[in-house]
Amino acid sequence: MATTPAAAAAAAAGGAAILDTLGDFTSRENWDKFFALRGTGDSFEWYAEWEDLRAPLLSLLHGCGGGAEGGGGGKAPEILVPGCGSSVLSERLYDAGFRRVTNVDFSRVLVADMLRRHARARPEMRWRVMDMTDMQFTDGSFDVILDKGGLDALMEPEAGTKLGMKYLNEAKRVLKSGGKFACLTLAESHVLALLLSEFRFGWDMSIQAIGNESSKSAFQTFMVVMVKGKMGVVHPIQSLLDQSGKFCNMKQANDVIHSLEKENTIRESYSSGVDVTLSLRDLQLGAVGDLKVIIPGRRRMFILGDQGNSLYCYKAVLLDARKRTETFVYHCGVFIVPKVRAHEWLFASEEGQWHVVESAKAARLIMVFLDSRHANADMDVIKNDLSPLVKDLEPGNPEEEARIPFMMAGDGVKQREILQEVTSEITGPMVVEDVVYENSDEDQSSMTEKMFRRLIFKRNSGLVQSEALLVKDSTSDKADENNKKSPSASKKRRNQKKGPSGSKTVLRIDHSYLGSSYHSSIISGLSLIASALDSAAVAGTKVSTTVIGLGAGTLPMFLRGCLPFLDIKVVELDPLVEEVAKKYFGFSTDEQLQVHLGDGIKFIDDIAVANSGATTQQLMSTGNENNAVKILIVDVDSSDVSSGLSCPHANFVEDSFLLAVKKFLDEGGLFIINLVSRSSAVREMVVSRLKAAFEHLYSLHLEEDLNEVLFATPSERCLDNNNMDEAVAKLKAMLKFPVNVESDMNKLQKLQ
Repeated sequence: MATTPAAAAAAAAGGAAILDTLGDFTSRENWDKFFALRGTGDSFEWYAEWEDLRAPLLSLLHGCGGGAEGGGGGKAPEILVPGCGSSVLSERLYDAGFRRVTNVDFSRVLVADMLRRHARARPEMRWRVMDMTDMQFTDGSFDVILDKGGLDALMEPEAGTKLGMKYLNEAKRVLKSGGKFACLTLAESHVLALLLSEFRFGWDMSIQAIGNESSKSAFQTFMVVMVKGKMGVVHPIQSLLDQSGKFCNMKQANDVIHSLEKENTIRESYSSGVDVTLSLRDLQLGAVGDLKVIIPGRRRMFILGDQGNSLYCYKAVLLDARKRTETFVYHCGVFIVPKVRAHEWLFASEEGQWHVVESAKAARLIMVFLDSRHANADMDVIKNDLSPLVKDLEPGNPEEEARIPFMMAGDGVKQREILQEVTSEITGPMVVEDVVYENSDEDQSSMTEKMFRRLIFKRNSGLVQSEALLVKDSTSDKADENNKKSPSASKKRRNQKKGPSGSKTVLRIDHSYLGSSYHSSIISGLSLIASALDSAAVAGTKVSTTVIGLGAGTLPMFLRGCLPFLDIKVVELDPLVEEVAKKYFGFSTDEQLQVHLGDGIKFIDDIAVANSGATTQQLMSTGNENNAVKILIVDVDSSDVSSGLSCPHANFVEDSFLLAVKKFLDEGGLFIINLVSRSSAVREMVVSRLKAAFEHLYSLHLEEDLNEVLFATPSERCLDNNNMDEAVAKLKAMLKFPVNVESDMNKLQKLQ
């Protein structure tokens, strides 16, 4: 076991041999062995001595109930000392007049010895063999809990936070409302972090340093006091630490002060009315009040699940029915909303959600929103993943133990026809399918059903990689007879369906339509270099555009038709992806649009190296000087999402690749990257690397989706950043297909 401050302090108190004796502070057997070796009648102090603790503890206890043995006119407080060990703390409290002390320890050897020592001298003091993480006391049994090093012992780094959280949950349970939990701790960062987060909602919290005049330890002991209050209320932490005071370990004190400042900033955000995104744990801790009680009209958005505890994360809303009624069918239900329906008024608006609650006839409804992470995932897998998560959100109802029912709006697909399922050694299983979506509320007036063709990569939770609009061309039977003579007739007939009056309906891809909202954002972001694009279009020169990642080819095909002056090269690693794009999505190449099969990173590296070694005369001979602006788009998913990065692959955000991109752009142009990550830490890491590599960085975040499109450029050359309205107008004038540029660019933010 590594020597931590807690272990070192224990060693100082009980001798260096304690580390060899104990080995693991969380082991019952090791503590039994330790107390047996120490013999009977010997005390062991964990951190501070009684002489230093006496004043702050008696001050704390005299404020509880009537004081010692009712000296203040009331009943003396019930005190629990968990993980009591052989400390003299309990007997000193008893001798000071606090007789109602219950001591708990899981070592039978220790408890037997303490009973022998105190049975006659202190007959009212109680001793119990009990695990402090699973105590057999009823709820609200104690006025005060005094923990002297117990939490620190459970929180040895090798043990993680599991035992510490179990113990704190038990401490909260057995403490009365208004009761005090005093934790004597060295306040190591991982211990303090757990205390600060677990007592964030509904607790008054203060912290002070314990004097060390009687101790020879080099470590500072702190007393953290939590007072049990009303759930849902957030209070700032009261710091009784004087930064200029005399501490035996100033580094410890400064670390604690810094942690308190950060925590108070977090608490201020919760209490300021700002709509902070809550986690399931926040709700369990009381961020919106007692979850066991239905509070009519309570509504709060939060995140369900996290990596390590569930397969997926989910956006969710907790809704407690606004009116109490006797007609509730369920006391708690789960309503799953598929991605394609998430933006309908019924599910996206607060008013619509209350309609769903009433229709579901549930006292509490947990509305769960699926997105691209869950596309094509088996619904039974989703339900099994959600079941243990939503169980913690079930209100108390001892009369009903039925399973929480799952309801669903439907996946929004009215018709589905799978055209091909194929497996690539590079990409894995792929599915091509035609679908017709159910009409949303806003589409009810439309008499024509739209059909879409989708390419699905199953390696990434059934990711819908591309979606294209199918349009119908009707031809007569006579024309069809003529077509049979054509060599391509059999291929065409695969995409034909019977129409009215014996006609044939030929389906083709509409390449003027972008099925992905982030693709539209990529186009809109070209406003950043609109002047340079306009100059190239007027001069009749081509703008070098490289797209890494072909997919179904919908983006490069749209670019070719929408901006004819682009010279487009698509780099695709998987030949089978290109075959699927050509066969099912109408993808084709010509002089303006070409495909390079190979590694996108190596492709950029090779050009970057060539550029860095080229002379000015060579650059002029290739036309680069007259056409300095370049566009590079990275739109690839990752086969490994364990890092929290779904798009792009982690290699595309490595410093070495970003440096190659900078050289590739020749100091002029735009680097566009589609970023999808559910980890804020990973997202910040990517942004930090881009900031370090590029002089200017912009973000266009899609609120309705996970995608964030980042635009980076190495210099102001070719950049329109002074008059964005004018740049938007220039780009719109160049586009051959409609794109809602203004709406997208209103969301654009420069990342400082």
